[in-house]
Amino acid sequence: MPYLFSYGTLQKEQVQIETFGRILKGLEDALSGYSLRYIEIKDPEVLRKSNQNFHPIIEFTNDVNDIVHGKLFEISEEELMKADTYEVDDYKRIEVVFKSCKKGFVYIKK
Repeated sequence: MPYLFSYGTLQKEQVQIETFGRILKGLEDALSGYSLRYIEIKDPEVLRKSNQNFHPIIEFTNDVNDIVHGKLFEISEEELMKADTYEVDDYKRIEVVFKSCKKGFVYIKK
C-alpha cells in the first residue's frame, strides 16, 4: 500500500470522508527541501469539500533548512487515484523520501 503525505486539506476529516469514504489514520512526518506557499482554488467541488479558498502548495527549494510538516497516510492504490482527482491542476504528484525514511507520494507545485 502506498504512502501519501498531506500538509494541507487532505488532513481534514471532512475532505477525507468525501474523497475516500473514510477517515485516514496518519503519522506525523516531514519533508525537507520544500517550502510552503498558498494558491487560490477555483474548482467548485474542491472548494465545497475543503470549505477553504486558499490551499497550501509546496515547491522544491533544494534547501535542507526548508521543512514542510504534515501527516503520512497509508492508503490503497484506488484511494491514491481518488486523491489525484481531488487535487487541482496546479499540483502534480511525485514520489519522495520523507524524514521518517519512508518512501511515498506528495503533491507539489507543477
